[in-house]
Amino acid sequence: MRILTLNPPFLPKFSRESRSPAVTKSGTLYYPMWLAYATGYLEKAGNQLLFLDAPAAQINTSEVIQRAKPFQPQMVVIDTSTPSIYNDIEVGAALKQEFPDVFVVLVGVHVSALPQQTLNISDQIDAVAFGEYDQTLVDLASKLQEGHKDDKTLKSVAGLAFRSENGSIIKNEVRNYIENLDDIPFVSSVYKRHLDIKPYFYGHSRHPIVVIVTGRGCPFRCTYCVVPQTLQGHRYRKRSIDSIVQEFLYIRDTFPTVQEIMIEDDTLTTDKKRCRQLSEALIATGANKIPWSANSRAEVDYETMVLMRKANCRLFCVGFESGDQSILDNIKKSLSLDKIHGFMRDARRAGILIHGCFMVGNRGETRETLEKTLDLAKRINPDTAQFYPIMVYPGTEDYDYFEKKGWLVSKDFRKWITEEGLHSSVVSNPQLTYEELVKFCDRARHEFYLRPVYMFAKLKQMITHPGEARRIVKAAATFFKYLIKPSMKGSV
Repeated sequence: MRILTLNPPFLPKFSRESRSPAVTKSGTLYYPMWLAYATGYLEKAGNQLLFLDAPAAQINTSEVIQRAKPFQPQMVVIDTSTPSIYNDIEVGAALKQEFPDVFVVLVGVHVSALPQQTLNISDQIDAVAFGEYDQTLVDLASKLQEGHKDDKTLKSVAGLAFRSENGSIIKNEVRNYIENLDDIPFVSSVYKRHLDIKPYFYGHSRHPIVVIVTGRGCPFRCTYCVVPQTLQGHRYRKRSIDSIVQEFLYIRDTFPTVQEIMIEDDTLTTDKKRCRQLSEALIATGANKIPWSANSRAEVDYETMVLMRKANCRLFCVGFESGDQSILDNIKKSLSLDKIHGFMRDARRAGILIHGCFMVGNRGETRETLEKTLDLAKRINPDTAQFYPIMVYPGTEDYDYFEKKGWLVSKDFRKWITEEGLHSSVVSNPQLTYEELVKFCDRARHEFYLRPVYMFAKLKQMITHPGEARRIVKAAATFFKYLIKPSMKGSV
């Protein structure tokens, strides 16, 4: 079957794949990674794929249609996000108008949380594949290839919600998660066949970068985190060490310009024994030629970090979130401030850089706790830091909590970002309005990055570690204008 998988056009450099989809201040553009994995899985099943990433290719809907015309897709898979959902549906409708017989299916965290509501927005969308959608799409394509679009056949596809013949919405049973992740083709091979890797840039990482996962699902229960709660669950399913090593070797041999590999598992370091085994295997096979980074919790022991650094691990991306212990407890972070400080000391000793993430507006936030968070950021002083207001997404505990409290100032999903596409918030509690949260994040960035001690350290880093200089300059070129420009119009 001929299938178009599409990361649809929206705002320039809009990253749907981010845990908080938006246009970032650092110029970061994420790979459409989950869509790419599904593309590889569909290809493995014998389908013909046209995979387009419109934000990366900088093409609009008309250009998407022009590129699709010679291909004549029979099925279209469109990635979505909460802030872009209405736009994404409009793109699907435009493709349906151009190719009347095409079957249009939406995927992603937003539609996984709200499949029926999404399908009720437009009758031009045929279905939603909710949850982990790789196998759902393969099963659906097989049914459509056989010429079956009737209700009885579509009801047999687990993980699918669809528009029935009488116009009602039917949601099928939930699909079980894929257990053998080694069965999914390397996502890097999908990038090689379909994408130009140059546009993808992560502000904390060296460029060019290739992003992969070594496992799916997260065992932790943070109230705000959308991917485990809507897409991939709370059980950490893992690829074999050999599979990961072979993909590192594939990237090394296939992408000669790549400067870093990012492991985007929700939390790679939750299994420290596996991290050590992976590090040893990378060293033994010479697969550690390319520096790599990973998402981490702030609780990795020093000995494991030393071995990971020896295996060429360059950086951890860590969610610290708050400088107030009660807020960390409220959001079920399962993390203490003491652990944060100890982790940062050990990371410096081991030589691993840290990108720190701080989120404000959580349950119990006050003006005093905001200042504690900024103070924590300055004291632990990660290599880079991001400050963003809470953005609660449908399907998460936080969305339900703030909705029940009556603290969502809007349910118009367009409001989840500013007009420019920057991170915003729709949560105002009795202590703090969402405008105050956005203004605080602007001030926090200003105070963190413009400290003389920080700026001197960056200058020294560029001189002593030339490999970091290109990354710093590229990120700064976009980022520094936001240190003097407010995120929201009218802000000061």
